[in-house]
Amino acid sequence: MFRLRHRWLAVLGRSGAERQYHGLTPMCRGAAGVTERDRLLVRQLEPNLVRPTVLASGLFWERHRKGGYQTEQRASTKDLIVNGLKELRTEFALFQQEWKEKLESDPLVVFRPGEIDVVFGFESQPDLDRWVVTTDRDHGEGYSQAALERSPAGFGLFHGTLESRVPKDGRIKRAGYANIKSLRVRKSFKRDAFYDWSQYNTLVLKVRGDGRSYLINLTAEGYYDILWNDIYHYVLYTRGGPHWQVAKIPFSKFFLASKGRVQDQQGPVPLNRITNVGFSVGSRGGHEGSFRLEFDFIGVEFDPSHQEEFAYEMYRQPKYIVAT
Repeated sequence: MFRLRHRWLAVLGRSGAERQYHGLTPMCRGAAGVTERDRLLVRQLEPNLVRPTVLASGLFWERHRKGGYQTEQRASTKDLIVNGLKELRTEFALFQQEWKEKLESDPLVVFRPGEIDVVFGFESQPDLDRWVVTTDRDHGEGYSQAALERSPAGFGLFHGTLESRVPKDGRIKRAGYANIKSLRVRKSFKRDAFYDWSQYNTLVLKVRGDGRSYLINLTAEGYYDILWNDIYHYVLYTRGGPHWQVAKIPFSKFFLASKGRVQDQQGPVPLNRITNVGFSVGSRGGHEGSFRLEFDFIGVEFDPSHQEEFAYEMYRQPKYIVAT
């Protein structure tokens, strides 16, 4: 059973014309026997076709992982070479550290049931540099503001102001959100890596909130473009006031969504392929104004008493039902 995207429907209307286009062999497209109608069809479709069944407009195929929010940064060949040589020392040091950890690691020492292994700390500025802050204002879609800074007490403070006011451009219907997301974990020489949490079953956070609800995001990007936006969510409920709270959330409680849409076909979090961790807050429901979420640490734990594999029931729908 496949997950269908709403934008696929825009492609279906052109499928008949595309079949005619691809029925014309490359030799006969310029031959004298081709009718004027065939030439007109070729002129209309050829500039927009990247390869069979793929449209350059992006209706069927994702060009970029950012989905239109990427920033183009062009650099000359000379700058690329100079910057690459500057990073060699850092990359070799990271490569050495990888092998040192691989040779010295002991599973009995690394993994103990009932103990919390801290993944993200917020004690220093380099710890905060591992996160990226985004709001609707960054993309010209709103007026919210946010930042991740050291609090006066020495912890990580995610704070800002949410505004649901929409720009008067006729393009945006809703606004008012802020988000932090960890940088993609990687190996030396720019190789992508994953967080392997397959030995754990619980996410542990020590936070101090403002009474708002925040959305926890565990990104598990897949290889194919249809899996690029797979994110597993769960809600973090915070208490107002000066006291810290330790939230323990089993991974079995997280549910799958893609581009903000909860998917019909659910499944457990692939804990061996986590790429990013994030937190989002929105102004829907009249919750505008300032927000404040303070972090002490984010970690993982294996709780022997938790036996649940997946919290949600699965229903198999007949294949003839649309979008299942």
